[in-house]
Amino acid sequence: MSVISSRDNPRVRRWRDLARDAAERRKEKSALIEGAHLVTACLDSRTPIKALILSKSGAQRSELASLAERSGKEPVELADSLFRLIAGTETPSGIAAEIVLPSTKIELKNAASCVFLEGVQDAGNVGTVLRSAAAFGVRLAVLGRGCADAWSPKVLRAGMGAHFAMTILENADLGAVIENFGGKVACTVPRGGVPLADADLSGRVGWLFGAEGQGISAALAARAALKVTIPMPGGAESLNVAAAAAICFYEFSRRGARA
Repeated sequence: MSVISSRDNPRVRRWRDLARDAAERRKEKSALIEGAHLVTACLDSRTPIKALILSKSGAQRSELASLAERSGKEPVELADSLFRLIAGTETPSGIAAEIVLPSTKIELKNAASCVFLEGVQDAGNVGTVLRSAAAFGVRLAVLGRGCADAWSPKVLRAGMGAHFAMTILENADLGAVIENFGGKVACTVPRGGVPLADADLSGRVGWLFGAEGQGISAALAARAALKVTIPMPGGAESLNVAAAAAICFYEFSRRGARA
């Protein structure tokens, strides 16, 4: 197998663009994932892989060879410097894949639970919210306009495979989606809400979270039938949005919710 060593190679340029540019991902309906964990999660979910990419130094490792065999694709080998270029990390694992973006067709009225994100721009927070949602059985995420791109490398890394365990809708009109959801919408407020442990979380619940600083817009907050507060005896002013979401998802799951 020959090794691609030129950064001007068309395939290398394509993968670099997919890693860096949300508009390119939307246009091509493809994304680049990096790392054995994400590639394994992708294969387990049967998400189509367009190309499997290995770095020259990592291509002989048994784990990577096994993943390559599972993918059914003839791997493309890149020089280590080029692999680092598309992976975007200082110490990449040596395996990446170009994948087909999963369908965003959703049936809101059939969703037992979901999470709505408004204006959460931090990629790490978006990915961590998705990871927690998947861990506690929330299988649908709706990201409003202004959120970090769900398929960016940083969100994918923070999500740790959650993308392949749930349906994700991006650039949504949250007002319209919430109306179509038809279930109970719950949001967190720093003070004055129902303590989370006492909140009525029965039925279909959609969790609404906003960006740190701005919080949830008044228009969307007005749509929330339930406002909950997470007690903080330590006296902190607020929680990171990803931490707040994880606590809410845990409590929801603990009550026996099923997505």
